[in-house]
Amino acid sequence: MLKRFSLYGFLKNQQYYEPFIVLAFLQMGLNYTLIGLLIAFREMMVNIMEIPSGAVADVWGRRKSMIVSFAAYIVHFTVIGSAGVAAVNGLISFKLLLVLLFLSMFFYAVGDAFRTGTHKAMIFTWLRIQGRTNETTAVYGYTRSWSKIGSAVSVVLACFFVYYTRSYVYIFFFSIIPYVLNIINFAGYQKELDGESTGSLSARQVLVHLKGSLLEVIRNASLRRLILESMGFEGFFKSIKDYLQPILKQAALPLIALFFSGVVMTSEQKSVILIGPVYFFLFILSALASRKSHKLVRKTGGEDSTARLIWLYMLFMMILLVPAMYFRIYWAMIAGFIALYILQNLWRPVLISRFDTHCSEAQGATVLSIESQAKSVGTMLIAPLMGAAVDFVKYRQIGKSEFWPVAVAGLILSGLFFVTAVKSCNETE
Repeated sequence: MLKRFSLYGFLKNQQYYEPFIVLAFLQMGLNYTLIGLLIAFREMMVNIMEIPSGAVADVWGRRKSMIVSFAAYIVHFTVIGSAGVAAVNGLISFKLLLVLLFLSMFFYAVGDAFRTGTHKAMIFTWLRIQGRTNETTAVYGYTRSWSKIGSAVSVVLACFFVYYTRSYVYIFFFSIIPYVLNIINFAGYQKELDGESTGSLSARQVLVHLKGSLLEVIRNASLRRLILESMGFEGFFKSIKDYLQPILKQAALPLIALFFSGVVMTSEQKSVILIGPVYFFLFILSALASRKSHKLVRKTGGEDSTARLIWLYMLFMMILLVPAMYFRIYWAMIAGFIALYILQNLWRPVLISRFDTHCSEAQGATVLSIESQAKSVGTMLIAPLMGAAVDFVKYRQIGKSEFWPVAVAGLILSGLFFVTAVKSCNETE
């Protein structure tokens, strides 16, 4: 099963739009504020869908939920790709474009909500069946590393697609193929990974199961702390990680002028020159970070100590990024984003392992869906504020780069969580 789990992550991350999503939205005519609102809407819908999705997975069956998830993703790719192509070619109005983009985000939310906690719960169930619960961080980090290897491969393919189509919007269609293959992959998952599901589904079963899981989160001080940390770290990361794309596009211009002065290229083709290598390198490092996260846990003495150390690293990084972004020092800005990706891939296996420690097997998918819901709330709150701040700084021309408010927000968040992470999260009320 470990191979199937790894294949799932590899195929899932064949998201060819990922290194170009912000540039695709900009090509469609959106500004950073609208992009932030679009992301906020997506996360709000994920939040709503997360309410029943984890309970549905635990009660109805996790494999069925995963198939529903990937079918919804495929609809998302079809709608957003079609809307993007029509917008770039001037075939639809801007209002209709926004309607279609928000519709596509609804289907993305369905896919995300039915996937996030569900597959992690399947991994944890398999570990319990195998008697390997002491390897949670190592196994999850290993499978996650294959997700990042998949991302690295997808960057190479995405750059190829963008360069030869000379557009960012067609790449959504290419993502459909690996997602169909992943549905086929789910057919080989063991029935036992459905957990303690009944195979049937009723509203009463879902509500009772959800109520029990929510009470567990509310009563358990450890889980409450973990939920807040997820909102802070993951919400911030999801809100700002794609700002690396316009930074790379801007940084690529002097390089192209120096090394490709005699080559005629479109704006989209020029962006590939730097985005491709940086994202490939970034995802390879992310894969290594995920795979080695358990070793950091052993060195620090536990997941809680590791989490506090990661908050400290993030705090130092943001202190350096504020002036780097304000004065538009490209190499430092790019290095800062790469470091943030590495920290997030150390952080995620540690966080998931901490959740598994503090919740029961029967409620695994539900509690992890609540965590994903909290992450969505964080993103929903942060993304529009970051978009508006970047647009404000850009139009008022405050600083040499418009992205420095991102570093200021990261500095405040990491400082708060580091200072309050004095006690071990193992303490419960």
